[in-house]
Amino acid sequence: MPKWAEYRSVVSMGIIFTATVVLGMLLSLPFMDMGMQAFEDPEDLRIPLMYIVFILIFSGAVLFLAKKKKLGIIQGLVLFASGLTLMYVLTIPLIYLFDFVFTDSFIRMYDDELSYILLFMSIGLAGFLTYVLYKYPEWYVVDSIAIVVGAGIIAILGISLGILPLFILMIALAIYDAIAVYKTKHMLDLADAVTEKRLPVVMVIPKAKGYSFRKQKSLKKTLQSKGKREAMFMGLGDIVFPGSLVVSALTFLGSEVVYRGETVGMEPTMQSLGVALTTLVGSLVGYSVLMRYVMKGRPQAGLPLLNSGAILGFAVGYFLIFQDFSLGL
Repeated sequence: MPKWAEYRSVVSMGIIFTATVVLGMLLSLPFMDMGMQAFEDPEDLRIPLMYIVFILIFSGAVLFLAKKKKLGIIQGLVLFASGLTLMYVLTIPLIYLFDFVFTDSFIRMYDDELSYILLFMSIGLAGFLTYVLYKYPEWYVVDSIAIVVGAGIIAILGISLGILPLFILMIALAIYDAIAVYKTKHMLDLADAVTEKRLPVVMVIPKAKGYSFRKQKSLKKTLQSKGKREAMFMGLGDIVFPGSLVVSALTFLGSEVVYRGETVGMEPTMQSLGVALTTLVGSLVGYSVLMRYVMKGRPQAGLPLLNSGAILGFAVGYFLIFQDFSLGL
């Protein structure tokens, strides 16, 4: 395969990576205003442990169901979760649409009725997009929905986890990813399972003209046979976790919003935006290093390099902007 096709796929995946994180940053602002933090205490150090346990259980369930040839159960759960995330994300542009179409006095007068209409519209749109994904899971459909779903998860996770809990989670998952790819090698089985069901937990960039994700053969068999790879794949988690640190920096390094003597939220500042951007740059540096190994044709664990790059980018940005080594912890 021509070298330019490899570089094109790498650049395209990098653009998707950046677009997903930036969209997550934009979504985090209205999500914070809407009180969509998943945890009451973002600094609770038990939260990373909960996530790790959940991920281990989910991985085990996928492997078990794949062995039993019952991946339809996982497909249903992932599609439901994707649809739910789409519903939350689609609420934002619909709110802006209502604000544009209706006057403030009209919105105040019919607030309850418009809330129900908003709910039904967001559910309807999310249901329609999930149905399209189920019936026609071509690579551009999967990528488009994965970008929106990934951005929604980044926004919610980023405003729900403080810096230290997120550091712990990212380091733990980087270690798990390395073990799963290089030691136990079950990550390839997981990737094979989600690819078989064309689920929006993987990004796909074609390398060959006319490529169809719906006709994608087993990833494991392709690697074992050293056959021609017509597409590049990247797990959504490889974008979500470094992206969440970007949003967490944007949120928790900002200023407190105080109402009647109580802190009711956080809002970004130029300083927190600066650290968020250096965190994004750091993750992209990690991505560039990762791609050097990927282009050699071997499966690679993404999180060790991506999470390390994001954390180092955060540390450098924090020191340059705040002039101390506390890292906001």
